[in-house]
Amino acid sequence: MDILSNTWLENSIREYLIAFTITLFSTALILIIRKLTIVRLQPLVENTNTQLDDLATNIIRNTRSWFIIGLSLYFGIQYLKLTESLHDIIGSIIFLIVLIQISVWSNQLINFILHQYTLKTIESNPNTNSSVSIIKIACRTILWTVLILLALDNLGIEITGLITGLGIGGIAVALAVQNILSDILAYLSIMLDRPFAIGDFIVVGEFTGLVENIGIKTTRLRSLSGELVIFSNNDLLNSRMRNFKDRKERRILFQVGVKYDTDTDLLSSIPKIIEEIINKQENIEFDRAHLTEFGPFSINFEIVYYVTTADYMVYMDAQHKVNLEIIKAFENHQIEFAFPTQTLHVYSETE
Repeated sequence: MDILSNTWLENSIREYLIAFTITLFSTALILIIRKLTIVRLQPLVENTNTQLDDLATNIIRNTRSWFIIGLSLYFGIQYLKLTESLHDIIGSIIFLIVLIQISVWSNQLINFILHQYTLKTIESNPNTNSSVSIIKIACRTILWTVLILLALDNLGIEITGLITGLGIGGIAVALAVQNILSDILAYLSIMLDRPFAIGDFIVVGEFTGLVENIGIKTTRLRSLSGELVIFSNNDLLNSRMRNFKDRKERRILFQVGVKYDTDTDLLSSIPKIIEEIINKQENIEFDRAHLTEFGPFSINFEIVYYVTTADYMVYMDAQHKVNLEIIKAFENHQIEFAFPTQTLHVYSETE
């Protein structure tokens, strides 16, 4: 009698050998394909600037050997006649192996995406690492929760009640720490949307200053007078804010008032005088100068110019020089500045 024809668990020795050969051949073939693919991708990784080939290489390298063996074993047992219970057990084991491998791939994808985001934002926002760590923890928590629920469901465990319990528990926890969660979510919003960053000069309501620190719950602002102003992140995002960091230039508008008895020829010459003064200064560009209104005690001229940098000290130095030059020019042309005056007319009644 041929020994290969002997049966065990409804399969002959020959069938077991064929299944083993299929498993062995599949394992060797997949390992060879993985190796050749990595070898082909390596020159692309070294010679190109794109990061997608790096991601593909890392995913292939992190295709675990136990996953390949499990997948090959699945191919092999298809040739065997298995009882329904044994088939279900092996199927569940292989399904768990696939889930674990998916978790490894997903973890690589999460790390890749967050690493690329960090590289793009770390220079402008040193706090990026903190937000990325929080996002990474959240993504991994969601990933493992889903995979564990899928694994339990595959093992025949009823997960409907578990999901309901997790939902109710999550709502209770969220209500208990509502303020903290709102600040943490606001922090993530600040890190991702970046309405401001450390070192930005911002105005929030009546508060003005430089952003000194962006924390998970609070943001600290150093005011111009020196004290530290602390905002909760949620309150900060719900406020109207002006950020002067990205301003390229400053538009300056100011007025000059002269007396009503000023000669009309001199009045006509004032815009030209002021234009010449502004054009002589550095880092500023003249826009316009016009007689705009007749005030209660003065004839008012409105002047507009642009400072070509956002630097506040440059603006103040320029305005200082412009003001001094206007005073000197008005003295030379005998133009007098107006100031609040009242004329009192006294009438005497003669008997």
